[in-house]
Amino acid sequence: MKKILVIEDQLEVRENLVELLELSGYELYDAENGKLGVQLALSHQPDLILCDVMMPEMDGFGVLRILEKRAETAGIPFIFLTAKAEKEDFRKGMNLGADDYITKPFDEIELLDAVEMRLKKSERLKVSTQQPEQRLQTFFNEAKGREEFEQLSDQQEIRRFNKKDVIFQEGDLPRRLYYIQSGKVKLIKTNDEGKEYILSILEPNDFFGHIALLKGEEYTESAVVMEKAEIVFVPKDDFLLLLYGNRDFSAHFIKLLANNMIEQEEKLLSLAYSSIRKRVAEALIDLYQQRGNEIQILRDDLASMVGTAKESVIRTLTEFRKEEIIDIKNGIITILNAGKLVKMPN
Repeated sequence: MKKILVIEDQLEVRENLVELLELSGYELYDAENGKLGVQLALSHQPDLILCDVMMPEMDGFGVLRILEKRAETAGIPFIFLTAKAEKEDFRKGMNLGADDYITKPFDEIELLDAVEMRLKKSERLKVSTQQPEQRLQTFFNEAKGREEFEQLSDQQEIRRFNKKDVIFQEGDLPRRLYYIQSGKVKLIKTNDEGKEYILSILEPNDFFGHIALLKGEEYTESAVVMEKAEIVFVPKDDFLLLLYGNRDFSAHFIKLLANNMIEQEEKLLSLAYSSIRKRVAEALIDLYQQRGNEIQILRDDLASMVGTAKESVIRTLTEFRKEEIIDIKNGIITILNAGKLVKMPN
């Protein structure tokens, strides 16, 4: 059961929020002022915080400032509640790192949707920070198809690829499912001028090629090896036999497809509306979640992930370094403050 902390000084509003969220299946903690709210956040580690802006003892901005500086609470989704709707309040809250902003009086469905969306996004971030072997274990445990897939993989061909090798290109017809045993692969799209945009960077225990396989259409992207890789080739017929023959496995694979679609939609929205600083920050967080604190990536590849020129990426990295968000030595980017990257304003 997900835990939610409500920090609200108006008793009637606080009680209504607690009742609404408890009826929706959440475990609730509530505080009547910012000071008590900080104490509850530190002691109970909620999964999400709903916080009023104007309160006695400590306002909502003060609560967020304190929690953002603590490693154990910096990543908790934070939604402001306020009766004010002035642009200055919105800007201040988002610049401090708030995830969302809801004005009072609020619509109950709107609030519940915002809570659910932020919890789901937070859960995806937690899963993506697992090590590759943990992610695979999670997949198999949830799908209950581990034995079948391991048997299937044992019988399939394993091919070795060198850096820059092309596994498939846009326009090729799909014939198999791909599964990475070692190395890294990038999925890219190329425009008419030959400039590439990286859709995703895949690591050990990742699947790819399944969307075109299921649609029975040509690939809309290319797969290129970034590091020496060992790839399991699973023939289309074998994969479909498992997919249609194991209900639990197929259900979980559908869930995997849905998550991939959500991630792609978020990237498209970011590309359309976010600043270069925000997009570089999001790319660094994606890499941080995959590879850990130290990131080694070509600046051309990072620019392709962000969808901008290499010079703009280098300039932004220099800014982040001056702000002590990252450090750079011998081309390796070290994340010093992941919280600031996650909360980077547009």
